[in-house]
Amino acid sequence: MRAKARVAILISGGGTNMAALLYASRAPSCPYEVVLVASNNPDAAGLTLAAAEGIATFALSHKGMTREDHDTAMDQAIRASGADHVALAGYMRILTPGFVRGWEGRMLNIHPSLLPKYKGLHTHQRALEAGDKVGGCSVHLVTAELDDGPVLGQTEVAILPGDTEDTLAARVLIAEHQLYARTLSDYVARESDPDWIIAKVGELALALPETDARPSHGAPGWRVGGDKTGKYFAYVSVHHHGEEAIALLVKTSGSDEQAALIDQDPELYYLPKFYAPSGWIAIRLDTGRTDWDHIADWLARSWRSVAPKRLTKMMDIAAEF
Repeated sequence: MRAKARVAILISGGGTNMAALLYASRAPSCPYEVVLVASNNPDAAGLTLAAAEGIATFALSHKGMTREDHDTAMDQAIRASGADHVALAGYMRILTPGFVRGWEGRMLNIHPSLLPKYKGLHTHQRALEAGDKVGGCSVHLVTAELDDGPVLGQTEVAILPGDTEDTLAARVLIAEHQLYARTLSDYVARESDPDWIIAKVGELALALPETDARPSHGAPGWRVGGDKTGKYFAYVSVHHHGEEAIALLVKTSGSDEQAALIDQDPELYYLPKFYAPSGWIAIRLDTGRTDWDHIADWLARSWRSVAPKRLTKMMDIAAEF
């Protein structure tokens, strides 16, 4: 059974979106669990609720600290919790680029507007002043630019005659509670979807020089070196030959390295059926915690092991500049 994704939630106040994410996680079918609630405000009411619900908490006031030092401390606490993803839920801090880079593709935020409309603050008042017929909320990936990351989900909320900033905000908050848990669940679960995994591996593999995709014995595969003389450097095994895992198969230097890798991390590496005698190793891709930089490194190394020398020489020359 695939382990649940581990989520750390950052808050600054009452934490109603945090509570919605937490209670949604209690459903047996939910693909994530909350492992930490952290705040820049030691008096945040959401911390009291999280602690009462048995969730680990961390609080560190940002007052008197540089933004970089505070983000570093928050990052250390998040990583110590074992979190795979970060959910911002009313965290009223502009994050440093370094913090954002460290969680690229794994940090989500909820914003009370239909992005790209009304980034920043006072979203409901701006929607009312513009005469909009609907407001709403968006869940997006966090990037260095404020409220600018790819939108993962949105919910529209009707603006009623006589609405004020407060009445509209109250209805949008209900929508936020529904949208955030659903979108977070879908996002963390995508890494167990075979089609998504194959597409992700393909994106990384085809970024290498002179590569092409070609299935082999029912498994997606990638080659280097041309149509007639190309050699395979990677496969994705989706329960191939009766194996329970979804895994990337790449070339190693031989049996000694295979054994060392399995000894190092038996939950990540294993010997694939039929391919192992030829020096291939399998790297699991269905844990929900795939380190895609690690996968990209393995693809590049496996590519190099079979690529024509003219290509590897070109890569070596390029690396010198």
